[in-house]
Amino acid sequence: MTTAIADGSVVTMHYTLTAPDGTVLDSSEGRDPLAYLHGANNIVPGLEKQLTGKTKGDKLQADVPAAEGYGERRGPEPVAVPKANFPQDAPLEPGMQFFAESANGPLPIWIVEVRDSEVVVDGNHPLAGVDLSFAIEVVDVRDATADEKAHGHVHGPGGHAH
Repeated sequence: MTTAIADGSVVTMHYTLTAPDGTVLDSSEGRDPLAYLHGANNIVPGLEKQLTGKTKGDKLQADVPAAEGYGERRGPEPVAVPKANFPQDAPLEPGMQFFAESANGPLPIWIVEVRDSEVVVDGNHPLAGVDLSFAIEVVDVRDATADEKAHGHVHGPGGHAH
């Protein structure tokens, strides 16, 4: 019997993510496939929705609007902060994520640009506001273990915690 992807499934897949202009943003090509726990917010909602019901061996093209991907851009525009605000030994690069302390607890920020004495940061994910296109090949589908369900992510090869 073939297992269909549903909440509580561990899905292993190869993927290539492209932007609207065709630029490859991320891919598992040449690496191990990605394994994630379906229904645990481990991947963007629009992709998870389109994978529901798929089975091992399925290939699909999933187009995900920004609102169902990393969200629309919101809040203030990127802002420059002194480089001294970051750990001295941190290798600062565009796309890196940090957490800034705020009155409401830690807030995620991403580096947009690194200058001589300052770093430009943004509270939006680098792919916020971007429509995403995924080429997917489902490599395997299995039921998650009780441990994986309790922890909200896959354990073992291909799994990663967020």
